[in-house]
Amino acid sequence: MKKVIVEQFAKDNGLELIAGKMGDKAKLASDEIVRPGLEFNGFFDYFEHDRLVLIGPKDASFLDTLPKDAIRKNVEEIFKRKPPVIVVSVNVVVNPIFIEMADKYEVALYRSNLRTTPTSSKLYTYLQDKLAERLSVHGTLLDINGMGTLIIGKSGIGKSETALDLIKRGHQLISDDLVEIIEKEPGNLIGTSPKLIKRYMEIRGIGIVDVVTMFGAASYRERKNIRLVVELQSWNEEKYYDRLGLDSLKVKYFNTEITKIVIPVLPGRPVALLVESAAMNEKLKLLGMNAALEFIANVDKEAARKVESEEDE
Repeated sequence: MKKVIVEQFAKDNGLELIAGKMGDKAKLASDEIVRPGLEFNGFFDYFEHDRLVLIGPKDASFLDTLPKDAIRKNVEEIFKRKPPVIVVSVNVVVNPIFIEMADKYEVALYRSNLRTTPTSSKLYTYLQDKLAERLSVHGTLLDINGMGTLIIGKSGIGKSETALDLIKRGHQLISDDLVEIIEKEPGNLIGTSPKLIKRYMEIRGIGIVDVVTMFGAASYRERKNIRLVVELQSWNEEKYYDRLGLDSLKVKYFNTEITKIVIPVLPGRPVALLVESAAMNEKLKLLGMNAALEFIANVDKEAARKVESEEDE
C-alpha cells in the first residue's frame, strides 16, 4: 500500500504548520477526508482514524457553541485516535485546545491558505494521485488534438520517431518510452511521465532531446486522460488488417477498457499522419460520428434501392 509522509504532503500543498511538529513523520494511506461535525458533538462510532481531518469555519463555529468541558473532551477524543494529520482552512480561528492536543498527542496541525472547499478538492486530488496504484507501460503518450493517444509497439518500431513528427505537427508530448498510468475511477485513465524523463525523448541516431527546449513550452504537458491506444506493427502480408474500421479492438488497464487500433508499419507509409488520423477519427466516434457505420448504412441503402428498382422492372 502506498503512503505519503505528512511532512512532504504539507510541503507539496503549501500548508503552514501550527502545532504538533513531532507528528509530521506520520503517513497518509487514504485519500478520503473527514469533516468532524459529528465528532465535535461527541459521536465517534464511524470516525475513520486513518483519514485526513479537515476543519472549516462552520465546523469550528459549531464547536464554539458547546460547553468548554465538551469542547475539550471531544477535541481530545479526536487527537487520541491519532489521525495522520489535521488541516484547518484559511479562515478558521484555531481554538488553543487544538494546539495543546496536537503537541500532546503528536498529531500535526496545519493551516491551508485556501478556503474549505478548494482545500478539500486540492488535498483530495493530491492524495488520489499519490496513493493510486500505478501501471508502467512501454510506449509514448501524446495529446493529439485533445485525444490522449498511447502509442505502443515492439522496440525499434518507430514510436519515438512518430511522436517527434507529431510534435512537429503541433501536438503535445506527455511521456516517451515509459508511461505511468493511474485509474482515478473506472473509465478515467490518467497518463503521466516518470519524473526523471519528463520532457525528454530518446531518438535513435540522435540521442536524448528536450522537446520543450527544441519546440517550445506548448509542445509538452504533464498529464492526459488516455482515450486511445495505437499499436504499431511491422507489416505482415499474411495478416488481415481491418479496412473499414468495423473491428472493435479493446485493451484493458485496471478496470477500464479503451479502444485499440493496429497500424501496420511499412517503409514509405506516413505513420505520424496515420496516427493523427486515427486519433481524430476516434474523437469523432466519441462525438457520435462514425464514418464506417455511415458508409455501411449508405451501401445497404443503395443495395436496397437497386433491388427495388430491379423488381419494378
